[in-house]
Amino acid sequence: MNIHIRKATEDDFRPTEHLTREAFWNIYKPGCDEHLVLHNIRKRECHIGELDLVAVSENQTVGHIISTRAVIVDSQRVSHEVLCVGPVSVLPEIQKGGIGSALIQTSIETAERLGYKAMILYGNPDYYHRFGFRNAQEYGITTSDGQNFDPFMALELLPNGLDGIHGCFFEDEAFRTDPDELDEFEKQFPLREKIVTDTQLKL
Repeated sequence: MNIHIRKATEDDFRPTEHLTREAFWNIYKPGCDEHLVLHNIRKRECHIGELDLVAVSENQTVGHIISTRAVIVDSQRVSHEVLCVGPVSVLPEIQKGGIGSALIQTSIETAERLGYKAMILYGNPDYYHRFGFRNAQEYGITTSDGQNFDPFMALELLPNGLDGIHGCFFEDEAFRTDPDELDEFEKQFPLREKIVTDTQLKL
C-alpha cells in the first residue's frame, strides 16, 4: 500500500477522530475515549500542528499520530518540556502493514528537526523498542504518581537529551476525560456496542 504522510489540516480533524475511535474501540475498556482526547488536544496549547500527522492512501485517511507538549517536573519543581506521544491510530483492517511504523518514524524525525529533547509514551515495549524507546526508569523518570512499568517509555531525540532531567512526567489535562463529556461527544458518532473483551480482562 502506498501511503503519504503529511501534516493534518482542520479538514482532517473529524476523520481522524473517527479513525481513532475505530482503532481503540473495545480494546482497553468498553468503548474508548481516545477520540475525545484527540478532540480536546486540538483545543489546547499542548497541540503542535507540525506533530499532528495523517497517513493517506488513495485519498483515504488510514493512520494518524499526534505528539503534544508535556513536562517532567524535577525534585526542585522545575519543569522540563518534552513530548507525549499518542494516540497513534491505524484502521483496524490494515494494521500490522507498516503504516504505524511509518507514522512513528516520521514523527520522531519531525520532532528531532523541531529541536525537542525527548518523547514519552505508554505502549507495547516489544513494538516501541524497535524505535529506540526504553523504560523511562532508566532515565529516572516516573509517572505523575511516582510509578514505573515496562509500557512507560522514553526516547532521547537529541544526544543526551535527558541528561540531568529526572522527575515525574505530566501530560496535558486533555488526557483526562469526563464521563459525561464523553457521553455527549459520543452522540456525534455512529452507535456502537460497548463490550468487555479478553484483552481488557487481562489488564
